[in-house]
Amino acid sequence: MAEGQTPWDIPVFTIREFIKVATHPRCFTPPSTLSEAHADLNAILASPSVCVLRPGELFPEIYQARSLEAKAEGQLAFDAAIVAVCLENGVREILTEDRDFARFKEITVHRLE
Repeated sequence: MAEGQTPWDIPVFTIREFIKVATHPRCFTPPSTLSEAHADLNAILASPSVCVLRPGELFPEIYQARSLEAKAEGQLAFDAAIVAVCLENGVREILTEDRDFARFKEITVHRLE
């Protein structure tokens, strides 16, 4: 996607998550160094077709409604934040391997092929 011409989006919250996962020793052996993870992230964000989605004024209201609707407690609260920022920015489809997103009715989930 980063090399293509089709516009795509990254919720701002996933920037932190990318660094967390890339540098975590339980996710990768060996994990990326912090410098390597940031270099990879910068390469992704340099894509001319990417847009970083940021929360706006409606985010708290959308987040609360989606959290309650999906019973998104604990770790699932992060997923609700991603869904809320997507919905607020008009995004209705996400690409993820995380099956928990199926609990959010307004988002269509696509899995990696």
